[in-house]
Amino acid sequence: MLQIFLKIIFILVTIFGIFTIPASSRDLKELELDTFVNAAMKSFKIPGVAIGVIKNNKIQHLKGYGVKNINRSELIDADTMYSIASNTKAFTASALAILVDDEIINWDDKVIDYLPNFRMMDPWITAEFTIRDLLTHRSGLGLGAGDLMFWPSTGVTREEIVKNVRYLKMVSGFRAKYAYDNTLYVVAGEVIASASNMSFENFVQIRIMDQLAISNGCKADITKISNNDNIASPHVNLDGELMVVGRLNEPGKPMVIAAAGGIQCSARAMMKWVNIHLNDGAGLISKTQHNEMLSPQTIIPVSKTDNNWHGTNFSAYGLGFRLKDYHGFKHVSHTGGLLGMVTYVVMIPGQNLGIVVLTNQENSYAMRAIMENILQIYLDTGNINWVDRFAKIQTRSLAQATKTVAEELENKETKPLLRLEDYTGLYRDKWFGDVDITLIDGELYFTAQKSLKLQGSLSPIMFNTFKVSWTDRSFNADAFAMFSTDFYGNVNGLKMKAISPLTDFSYDFHDLDFIKIIKN
Repeated sequence: MLQIFLKIIFILVTIFGIFTIPASSRDLKELELDTFVNAAMKSFKIPGVAIGVIKNNKIQHLKGYGVKNINRSELIDADTMYSIASNTKAFTASALAILVDDEIINWDDKVIDYLPNFRMMDPWITAEFTIRDLLTHRSGLGLGAGDLMFWPSTGVTREEIVKNVRYLKMVSGFRAKYAYDNTLYVVAGEVIASASNMSFENFVQIRIMDQLAISNGCKADITKISNNDNIASPHVNLDGELMVVGRLNEPGKPMVIAAAGGIQCSARAMMKWVNIHLNDGAGLISKTQHNEMLSPQTIIPVSKTDNNWHGTNFSAYGLGFRLKDYHGFKHVSHTGGLLGMVTYVVMIPGQNLGIVVLTNQENSYAMRAIMENILQIYLDTGNINWVDRFAKIQTRSLAQATKTVAEELENKETKPLLRLEDYTGLYRDKWFGDVDITLIDGELYFTAQKSLKLQGSLSPIMFNTFKVSWTDRSFNADAFAMFSTDFYGNVNGLKMKAISPLTDFSYDFHDLDFIKIIKN
């Protein structure tokens, strides 16, 4: 309704000159944008948002809304840095494109030529696996495979991640199916390091950020940021209440997954970054390699929702970007999510339009509602209240998840088959590492030795299955832990799976296969 109202005002101003100083089209866009951003923040409990819009090489909107941290009064502005999470992947792909332009690598070079310790589970796939394959989510691994090595926290090194890929199971044919992946982007970062003889962070900082003069607003190396800098704090909505949570990596400490999701940027800096890609690489990357990045590499099935809402008939992944048709336009995008933050970048090359939405609460519904509204304004695709639409979707989704969890836990026996002491011991998964199951004051506890924050209590559900309630409740990722036994009834292993269907896919508990090593 607001958009219709604003359009009527604009028509009246144009025809009849009702106001002494008529509002410009840009003023109306600003008013409409401010209105729905504030509505989204209120509806979805978002503490702070930063937005940038650039069109025809000119910034149309660049503004911060709300606060960096609900416990302090510091306001978000255009220079507040956010964890852009998986929007980092476009930087990683661009870094590789620069190396291709430098004739140091080729997209279809074999990974093992740069990282001899790299292995997939299948030897033939290892021999054929290319740099391009690292970026295109078609490896044959499952969704988010291996993410628990570094999510929600980690004690592993990048070298260990490269080595542990060999233990991740294939769930589809090589290059046969799209399945989003973070682990292989970490490997891609190590290819950059090997080929350039400098760390991923240094290469990106020098060859991209310094080149674009955005070093004050973009950091590839999180150790260059302190708590005193202009940065947004991550938040989660826990049982209806907002709370500040710790970062995946605190400022000042290195981020092992820098190449997959570790870059920090402000909306102002991202405007320059987006505009480079709206101008075919603009001297940073050759037009040839930039076209390669924005060309389909892996087909993605089109959702019914996208088809119904936007007339989408085509969807694919390029190199660091998602691609699709959107109301007849080519739509280039990526999203990013880390604990407590979600971000969204969209480019419409045919309109020379780029949009950045940065939020400090991990609510993808709010992020998408804001982006859809901005696109609607600048592409004139309708007058839908996207905040209301996504609020209803969120309500339905949460209700269904709550029902599913309740059904999973309903009428379960609370007494385990064995004594609690029988479940204790050291359990080992080849890629995740060791876990201690201990008995403290009559209760079992799960403690991961590598994933430093992953610890919680186990309560019996039925037979040899327990519910793991993580001590850090901000994870929203409670899981089932099912112990296995040998023919003699002795516990010999452990498998897990998330309880709620809304659990972030990076909690890939289902990929774990623990073997009991030592009995306590």
